[in-house]
This record gives sequence, C-alpha cells and structure tokens, in this order.
Amino acid sequence: MRYGYARVSTVGQDLQAQIDALKAEGCDVIYSEKFTGTRTDRPEFQRLLAELKAGDTLVVTKLDRFARSTLEAIQTIRDLFERGVKVHVLNIGVVENTPSGRLIFNVLSAFAEFERDLIVERTQEGKEIAKQRPDFREGRPPKYTRKQVEHALGLLGSHSYREVEEMTGISKSTLLRAKRASR
Repeated sequence: MRYGYARVSTVGQDLQAQIDALKAEGCDVIYSEKFTGTRTDRPEFQRLLAELKAGDTLVVTKLDRFARSTLEAIQTIRDLFERGVKVHVLNIGVVENTPSGRLIFNVLSAFAEFERDLIVERTQEGKEIAKQRPDFREGRPPKYTRKQVEHALGLLGSHSYREVEEMTGISKSTLLRAKRASR
C-alpha cells in the first residue's frame, strides 16, 4: 500500500495542495494534520508510522513535512528501512536503502534543517528590527479601532452586553477588557 502524509504548521494554512499531489502519486490512504513540525508527538504521523508494514511506501511532498531535524529524519528513515518500508519524497525522489541513498538523504536532511534554521533566524532579525519602531506592537493587530470600541462602550449605557455585541459585533469579553483598560 502507498500511504501519504500531509502536514501544515498552523490552522490557517491549507493542506489541499499536498493532498492533491499525494492523490496524483497514487496514495491509497492519506493522513493529514495541522500541527507544528517542531514537535515529534504529532498524533496523525504517529498513527501512520504504526500502520506501516513491510512492502508499504510512505509518500510525502517534501522532506520537512515529516522531519524538522536531520537527526529525526535519519532516525525515522532508519526505522522505516528496518521495517521494510519504502520512502518517497516527491521533491527528492525515492529514498533507497543503499549506502549512496542514505548518504544523499542525510545530506538533503541537513540542508532542510539548515533552511528551516535560516528562516527562523531571519524572522527573529526582522522582529528585532520591527521592535525598534516606536509604533511596534507584539501580537495580532486589533480587530476593532479605538473609535469602534468607544462607540460600543457608549452603547452600554442604554443596552445590555448581548445587545451591544449583536449591534457592533464586538464581544462581551473585548468590551470588558476595554472597560477595565479605560479606568
């Protein structure tokens, strides 16, 4: 059997492109999840690993979908090879259980980890630069303007929280936080 594995790191990301590629590759069963790759306890991936048996093939679109570090990738591939499972990484090819196949895989794993580390480093550098701006605010931007929240707080004088929420779309918890902050 050919098993596919698709993963994205955040709930907002879309799995469909990976699932389509795995279907086009002829996967019989596809496991997917929205779970950060930095954790090794990804539940769907663990279910998939438990399901694989000798003669099966694991298909992933890219190396970093199932392993975020070189060590994790090498250990996972070694375990799969020992169990007689083939591995096909679509942007690399079939990873063969030969000395040269393992060498190529190890080198590519190291590059994938290096690329991820560079992305983290650049993100941190960008954040440090942004922090130097006087208008920098950590976290998500506010959903409502100060004027909208003030208008909603003004409505509380003659309406209940529920009514104000229905009229403005601003939740009770947001209004309570704004009310506390204005004191």
